[in-house]
Amino acid sequence: MRKRPPTLDGLPASTLQLPPGPWATVLDGLCGHFPAVPRTVWLDRMARGRVVDSDGRGLTPDTPYRVGLEVHYYREVPDEAPIPFEETVLFADADLLVADKPHFLPVMPAGAHVHETLLGRLIRRTGNEDLVPLHRIDRETAGLVLFSANPQTRSAYQALFRERRIEKSYEALAPALPDIGFPCTRASRIDTGEPFFRMQEVDGPANSETRIDAIERGDGYWRYALTPVTGRKHQLRVHMAALGAPILNDPMYPAVTHRAAGDYSAPLQLLARRLSFIDPLTGSARQFSSGFSLGT
Repeated sequence: MRKRPPTLDGLPASTLQLPPGPWATVLDGLCGHFPAVPRTVWLDRMARGRVVDSDGRGLTPDTPYRVGLEVHYYREVPDEAPIPFEETVLFADADLLVADKPHFLPVMPAGAHVHETLLGRLIRRTGNEDLVPLHRIDRETAGLVLFSANPQTRSAYQALFRERRIEKSYEALAPALPDIGFPCTRASRIDTGEPFFRMQEVDGPANSETRIDAIERGDGYWRYALTPVTGRKHQLRVHMAALGAPILNDPMYPAVTHRAAGDYSAPLQLLARRLSFIDPLTGSARQFSSGFSLGT
Protein backbone atom coordinates (compact mmCIF):
# COMPACT_ATOMS: atom_id res chain seq x y z
CA MET A 1 0.00 0.00 0.00
CA ARG A 2 1.35 3.42 -0.98
CA LYS A 3 2.44 5.55 1.94
CA ARG A 4 0.89 8.93 2.45
CA PRO A 5 2.19 11.91 4.40
CA PRO A 6 0.92 12.34 7.95
CA THR A 7 -1.76 14.88 8.77
CA LEU A 8 -0.81 18.19 10.32
CA ASP A 9 -3.22 19.19 13.09
CA GLY A 10 -5.93 17.09 11.46
CA LEU A 11 -5.28 18.43 7.95
CA PRO A 12 -4.49 15.84 5.25
CA ALA A 13 -2.05 16.82 2.55
CA SER A 14 -3.14 17.74 -0.96
CA THR A 15 -1.27 16.01 -3.77
CA LEU A 16 0.03 17.09 -7.18
CA GLN A 17 1.75 14.59 -9.46
CA LEU A 18 4.08 16.69 -11.56
CA PRO A 19 3.21 16.57 -15.30
CA PRO A 20 5.59 17.39 -18.14
CA GLY A 21 6.55 21.05 -18.14
CA PRO A 22 9.32 23.59 -18.65
CA TRP A 23 10.15 24.17 -14.98
CA ALA A 24 13.61 23.60 -13.50
CA THR A 25 12.53 23.24 -9.86
CA VAL A 26 9.51 21.99 -7.94
CA LEU A 27 9.05 25.54 -6.65
CA ASP A 28 8.85 26.90 -10.21
CA GLY A 29 6.36 24.16 -11.10
CA LEU A 30 4.11 24.91 -8.13
CA CYS A 31 4.09 28.60 -9.03
CA GLY A 32 3.22 27.67 -12.61
CA HIS A 33 0.39 25.32 -11.61
CA PHE A 34 -1.05 27.63 -8.95
CA PRO A 35 -0.59 31.20 -10.23
CA ALA A 36 -2.99 32.57 -7.60
CA VAL A 37 -0.62 31.46 -4.81
CA PRO A 38 2.33 33.89 -4.47
CA ARG A 39 5.86 32.50 -4.68
CA THR A 40 6.52 33.83 -1.19
CA VAL A 41 3.75 31.58 0.17
CA TRP A 42 5.36 28.46 -1.34
CA LEU A 43 8.74 29.53 0.04
CA ASP A 44 7.23 29.94 3.50
CA ARG A 45 5.47 26.55 3.32
CA MET A 46 8.71 24.87 2.26
CA ALA A 47 10.60 26.53 5.09
CA ARG A 48 8.05 25.16 7.57
CA GLY A 49 8.04 21.62 6.15
CA ARG A 50 4.60 21.91 4.58
CA VAL A 51 5.71 20.72 1.11
CA VAL A 52 6.98 17.12 1.10
CA ASP A 53 7.48 14.08 -1.13
CA SER A 54 5.79 10.69 -0.75
CA ASP A 55 8.30 9.66 1.93
CA GLY A 56 7.54 12.78 3.98
CA ARG A 57 10.87 14.44 3.13
CA GLY A 58 10.71 18.19 2.90
CA LEU A 59 11.11 19.71 -0.56
CA THR A 60 13.24 22.85 -0.86
CA PRO A 61 13.35 25.76 -3.31
CA ASP A 62 16.24 23.96 -5.07
CA THR A 63 14.57 20.53 -5.45
CA PRO A 64 14.77 19.67 -9.18
CA TYR A 65 11.53 19.29 -11.12
CA ARG A 66 10.91 15.66 -12.05
CA VAL A 67 7.92 14.50 -14.08
CA GLY A 68 5.80 12.07 -12.06
CA LEU A 69 7.05 13.23 -8.67
CA GLU A 70 4.24 13.31 -6.12
CA VAL A 71 4.30 16.62 -4.28
CA HIS A 72 2.25 16.75 -1.09
CA TYR A 73 1.44 20.13 0.38
CA TYR A 74 -0.65 21.42 3.27
CA ARG A 75 -3.07 24.17 2.35
CA GLU A 76 -3.64 27.15 4.59
CA VAL A 77 -6.24 29.92 4.67
CA PRO A 78 -5.16 33.05 6.54
CA ASP A 79 -7.49 33.96 9.40
CA GLU A 80 -9.87 31.05 8.73
CA ALA A 81 -12.94 31.66 10.87
CA PRO A 82 -14.21 28.85 13.12
CA ILE A 83 -17.61 27.39 12.26
CA PRO A 84 -19.73 27.70 15.42
CA PHE A 85 -21.57 24.37 15.21
CA GLU A 86 -20.54 21.01 16.60
CA GLU A 87 -20.62 17.54 15.13
CA THR A 88 -21.50 14.42 17.13
CA VAL A 89 -19.90 11.00 16.90
CA LEU A 90 -22.76 8.48 16.97
CA PHE A 91 -20.70 5.32 16.61
CA ALA A 92 -17.04 4.33 16.45
CA ASP A 93 -15.17 1.04 16.43
CA ALA A 94 -11.91 -0.15 14.91
CA ASP A 95 -13.33 -0.07 11.37
CA LEU A 96 -16.12 2.48 11.15
CA LEU A 97 -17.02 5.91 12.50
CA VAL A 98 -20.42 7.53 12.06
CA ALA A 99 -20.62 11.30 12.49
CA ASP A 100 -23.63 13.62 12.64
CA LYS A 101 -22.58 16.79 10.80
CA PRO A 102 -24.10 20.24 11.40
CA HIS A 103 -25.08 22.62 8.62
CA PHE A 104 -22.28 24.78 7.15
CA LEU A 105 -19.41 22.44 8.06
CA PRO A 106 -17.67 20.92 5.00
CA VAL A 107 -16.70 17.26 5.08
CA MET A 108 -13.33 17.80 3.38
CA PRO A 109 -11.03 20.79 2.85
CA ALA A 110 -12.19 22.95 -0.06
CA GLY A 111 -11.92 26.59 -1.00
CA ALA A 112 -11.86 28.84 2.06
CA HIS A 113 -12.42 25.89 4.41
CA VAL A 114 -9.22 24.03 5.25
CA HIS A 115 -8.86 23.63 9.01
CA GLU A 116 -12.57 23.80 9.86
CA THR A 117 -13.83 20.57 8.30
CA LEU A 118 -15.54 17.47 9.62
CA LEU A 119 -12.57 15.29 8.67
CA GLY A 120 -10.07 17.59 10.37
CA ARG A 121 -12.12 17.82 13.54
CA LEU A 122 -12.51 14.05 13.75
CA ILE A 123 -8.82 13.38 13.20
CA ARG A 124 -7.95 15.85 15.94
CA ARG A 125 -10.60 14.33 18.23
CA THR A 126 -9.70 10.67 17.70
CA GLY A 127 -6.02 10.87 16.78
CA ASN A 128 -6.76 8.47 13.90
CA GLU A 129 -5.01 9.74 10.77
CA ASP A 130 -6.48 6.85 8.75
CA LEU A 131 -10.01 8.29 8.81
CA VAL A 132 -11.43 8.63 5.29
CA PRO A 133 -15.03 9.62 4.41
CA LEU A 134 -16.84 6.83 2.57
CA HIS A 135 -19.20 9.37 0.99
CA ARG A 136 -19.84 13.09 1.25
CA ILE A 137 -22.71 15.47 1.75
CA ASP A 138 -22.74 19.16 0.86
CA ARG A 139 -21.42 21.74 3.27
CA GLU A 140 -24.93 23.23 3.45
CA THR A 141 -26.50 19.85 4.30
CA ALA A 142 -26.65 18.46 7.84
CA GLY A 143 -26.69 14.84 8.88
CA LEU A 144 -24.91 11.52 8.70
CA VAL A 145 -21.49 10.79 7.23
CA LEU A 146 -19.71 7.41 7.40
CA PHE A 147 -15.93 7.21 7.75
CA SER A 148 -13.62 4.27 7.29
CA ALA A 149 -11.26 4.04 10.27
CA ASN A 150 -9.12 1.15 9.07
CA PRO A 151 -7.38 0.90 5.66
CA GLN A 152 -7.42 -2.90 5.92
CA THR A 153 -11.24 -3.10 5.87
CA ARG A 154 -11.98 0.05 3.86
CA SER A 155 -12.79 -1.67 0.58
CA ALA A 156 -15.58 -3.71 2.18
CA TYR A 157 -17.41 -0.54 3.24
CA GLN A 158 -16.67 1.28 -0.03
CA ALA A 159 -18.38 -1.59 -1.84
CA LEU A 160 -21.63 -0.81 0.00
CA PHE A 161 -21.85 2.48 -1.87
CA ARG A 162 -20.46 1.26 -5.18
CA GLU A 163 -22.90 -1.67 -5.27
CA ARG A 164 -25.83 0.34 -3.82
CA ARG A 165 -26.18 -1.88 -0.80
CA ILE A 166 -26.72 1.02 1.58
CA GLU A 167 -29.96 2.99 1.94
CA LYS A 168 -29.65 6.73 2.46
CA SER A 169 -32.75 8.61 3.59
CA TYR A 170 -33.04 12.39 3.62
CA GLU A 171 -35.63 14.89 4.78
CA ALA A 172 -36.30 18.30 3.27
CA LEU A 173 -38.61 21.26 3.72
CA ALA A 174 -39.85 22.70 0.43
CA PRO A 175 -42.95 24.31 -1.13
CA ALA A 176 -46.09 22.25 -1.56
CA LEU A 177 -46.62 20.13 -4.66
CA PRO A 178 -50.37 19.47 -4.52
CA ASP A 179 -50.60 18.41 -8.18
CA ILE A 180 -48.13 15.53 -7.87
CA GLY A 181 -49.13 12.09 -6.66
CA PHE A 182 -46.85 10.77 -3.94
CA PRO A 183 -44.77 8.74 -3.60
CA CYS A 184 -43.14 9.51 -6.94
CA THR A 185 -39.78 9.08 -8.66
CA ARG A 186 -37.71 11.73 -10.43
CA ALA A 187 -35.26 10.34 -12.98
CA SER A 188 -33.25 12.64 -15.24
CA ARG A 189 -29.84 13.34 -16.69
CA ILE A 190 -27.77 15.69 -14.53
CA ASP A 191 -24.67 17.42 -15.87
CA THR A 192 -22.48 20.41 -15.06
CA GLY A 193 -24.27 23.74 -15.34
CA GLU A 194 -23.42 27.43 -15.11
CA PRO A 195 -21.59 28.63 -13.12
CA PHE A 196 -19.30 25.59 -12.97
CA PHE A 197 -20.24 24.68 -9.38
CA ARG A 198 -23.93 24.21 -10.20
CA MET A 199 -25.58 21.19 -11.78
CA GLN A 200 -28.53 21.07 -14.16
CA GLU A 201 -30.92 18.66 -15.82
CA VAL A 202 -30.17 18.13 -19.53
CA ASP A 203 -31.55 16.03 -22.35
CA GLY A 204 -30.36 12.45 -22.61
CA PRO A 205 -30.59 9.11 -20.83
CA ALA A 206 -31.21 9.41 -17.11
CA ASN A 207 -28.15 9.10 -14.86
CA SER A 208 -29.91 10.10 -11.63
CA GLU A 209 -32.94 8.83 -9.73
CA THR A 210 -34.64 9.99 -6.52
CA ARG A 211 -37.69 8.58 -4.76
CA ILE A 212 -39.79 11.32 -3.18
CA ASP A 213 -42.65 11.22 -0.71
CA ALA A 214 -44.59 13.93 1.10
CA ILE A 215 -44.63 12.96 4.77
CA GLU A 216 -46.03 16.13 6.34
CA ARG A 217 -48.21 18.71 4.60
CA GLY A 218 -48.04 22.04 6.38
CA ASP A 219 -49.69 25.33 5.50
CA GLY A 220 -46.49 26.89 4.19
CA TYR A 221 -43.96 24.16 3.48
CA TRP A 222 -44.23 20.42 3.18
CA ARG A 223 -41.82 17.93 4.67
CA TYR A 224 -40.47 15.45 2.13
CA ALA A 225 -38.67 12.13 2.44
CA LEU A 226 -36.01 11.82 -0.26
CA THR A 227 -34.28 8.55 -1.10
CA PRO A 228 -31.49 8.85 -3.67
CA VAL A 229 -31.08 5.73 -5.79
CA THR A 230 -28.02 7.26 -7.45
CA GLY A 231 -25.51 9.72 -6.04
CA ARG A 232 -25.00 12.60 -8.47
CA LYS A 233 -23.65 15.91 -7.19
CA HIS A 234 -26.49 18.11 -5.80
CA GLN A 235 -28.98 15.49 -7.04
CA LEU A 236 -31.69 16.05 -4.42
CA ARG A 237 -31.49 19.81 -4.72
CA VAL A 238 -31.65 19.72 -8.53
CA HIS A 239 -34.57 17.28 -8.58
CA MET A 240 -36.66 19.22 -6.08
CA ALA A 241 -36.04 22.50 -7.90
CA ALA A 242 -36.96 20.85 -11.23
CA LEU A 243 -40.27 19.72 -9.75
CA GLY A 244 -41.02 23.32 -8.80
CA ALA A 245 -40.26 22.94 -5.09
CA PRO A 246 -36.70 24.13 -4.41
CA ILE A 247 -35.53 23.16 -0.93
CA LEU A 248 -36.00 25.98 1.55
CA ASN A 249 -32.97 28.32 1.86
CA ASP A 250 -31.12 26.71 -1.05
CA PRO A 251 -28.47 29.26 -2.14
CA MET A 252 -27.93 27.61 -5.56
CA TYR A 253 -31.23 26.27 -6.90
CA PRO A 254 -33.11 27.50 -8.76
CA ALA A 255 -30.77 30.53 -8.75
CA VAL A 256 -27.52 31.50 -7.05
CA THR A 257 -27.91 33.84 -4.09
CA HIS A 258 -24.88 35.31 -2.36
CA ARG A 259 -24.53 35.38 1.40
CA ALA A 260 -22.03 37.26 3.50
CA ALA A 261 -19.25 35.22 5.07
CA GLY A 262 -20.32 34.04 8.50
CA ASP A 263 -24.05 34.39 7.78
CA TYR A 264 -25.59 31.30 9.37
CA SER A 265 -29.12 32.66 9.61
CA ALA A 266 -30.76 30.51 6.93
CA PRO A 267 -29.48 26.91 6.82
CA LEU A 268 -30.49 24.76 3.88
CA GLN A 269 -33.45 22.67 4.99
CA LEU A 270 -31.95 19.35 3.92
CA LEU A 271 -30.95 16.62 6.35
CA ALA A 272 -29.26 13.26 5.81
CA ARG A 273 -31.59 11.58 8.28
CA ARG A 274 -30.87 7.81 8.18
CA LEU A 275 -28.34 5.29 6.93
CA SER A 276 -29.05 1.57 6.97
CA PHE A 277 -27.05 -1.39 5.67
CA ILE A 278 -25.84 -4.90 6.42
CA ASP A 279 -22.36 -4.64 7.90
CA PRO A 280 -20.02 -6.43 5.47
CA LEU A 281 -17.72 -7.55 8.29
CA THR A 282 -20.21 -8.86 10.83
CA GLY A 283 -23.34 -9.54 8.75
CA SER A 284 -25.45 -7.61 11.27
CA ALA A 285 -28.02 -4.97 10.31
CA ARG A 286 -26.99 -1.41 11.14
CA GLN A 287 -29.12 1.71 11.17
CA PHE A 288 -28.13 5.21 12.24
CA SER A 289 -30.31 8.30 12.62
CA SER A 290 -29.35 11.94 12.81
CA GLY A 291 -30.07 13.90 15.96
CA PHE A 292 -30.57 17.13 14.03
CA SER A 293 -33.97 18.38 12.96
CA LEU A 294 -35.28 20.77 10.32
CA GLY A 295 -37.28 23.86 11.05
CA THR A 296 -38.18 27.09 9.35
